[in-house]
Amino acid sequence: MQDTIVMTSTDFAIQAEKVSVSYGSTLAVKDVFLDIPKNNIVALIGPSGCGKSTVLRCFNRMNDLIPGARVEGRITFNGQDIHSKQVDPVQLRRQVGMVFQRPNPFPKSIYENIAFGARINGYQGNMDELVERSLRGAAIWDEVKDKLKESGLSLSGGQQQRLCIARAIAIEPEVILMDEPCSALDPISTLRVEELMQELKQKYTIIIVTHNMQQASRTSDYTAFFNARATEQGGKMGYLVEYNRTEIIFQQPSQQDTQEYVSGRFG
Repeated sequence: MQDTIVMTSTDFAIQAEKVSVSYGSTLAVKDVFLDIPKNNIVALIGPSGCGKSTVLRCFNRMNDLIPGARVEGRITFNGQDIHSKQVDPVQLRRQVGMVFQRPNPFPKSIYENIAFGARINGYQGNMDELVERSLRGAAIWDEVKDKLKESGLSLSGGQQQRLCIARAIAIEPEVILMDEPCSALDPISTLRVEELMQELKQKYTIIIVTHNMQQASRTSDYTAFFNARATEQGGKMGYLVEYNRTEIIFQQPSQQDTQEYVSGRFG
C-alpha cells in the first residue's frame, strides 16, 4: 500500500504520476507517485532490486539510453511533461544533473573536468571564475587550487566524487540526482559529501538513492521507501510503499514493511 504525502507547499521540482518502467517484457517498477519539493533532499531507500535507481534514472530520461526500456505514466519537471516532443533530453540532463555511484572524472585535468562540459554547453563567461566557483561550491577548491593542471584521476576517491559534483553544478542544473554517491567512499569522505549536500540544497533540489539508513536519516528532508515483490515470471517488481518526511518514515511509519526495513529486520 502506498501512502500519499500531505504537504502545504505546491512548489515541486519534479512530480511523478503512476510511473511504471519495463525492460523488455519485464515490469521493473509499477505505479509510482512521487512529488519532489524544491530545495529539499529526498532519499530513495529500499532493498536491492526494488527499483530505486530505475526511478531515479526516469527523472532525466537516462532510461532512454537502455535498450528495451519503456517508461509509462507522467513525469513533470517544473510543470512540463519531460516526455513531451518539445523537451530535448540532452537539455533536460543539463537541468537535471547526475552523480553516479563510482566517481567518474574525465581523463583530463582538474580544470578541464569543469570547463569541458561548460564549454560544449556554450558557456560564454569567464571560465576561470566558473571553475573556481564550481570547485568552491563542491567544497574542494582549497584542496586542488594549486594543482588545477593535474589529472582529475590523481585525486582520492572522495575528492574525485566532489570533483564530479563540481562538474555537475558547473552547468547550473536545478536538480541533482545522486545514485549511491558514497557507496565507494571511506567514512570521512562520506561525511564531506553529506555536509556538501546540506550546503547544495540551498540552491538545488537533490534526490539521492542510498542503501545507508543512517545516511538517509541524517541528510534527507523526505524519504521514499521502496520494496519489491515476486512476479509470476520469477523476477522482482518494485513499488513505492510509503513517502513522507524523513522523521516520520524513521520514527512513525504507517506501514509495517517500512518499520521492519528501517529497523533492520530485512534489507
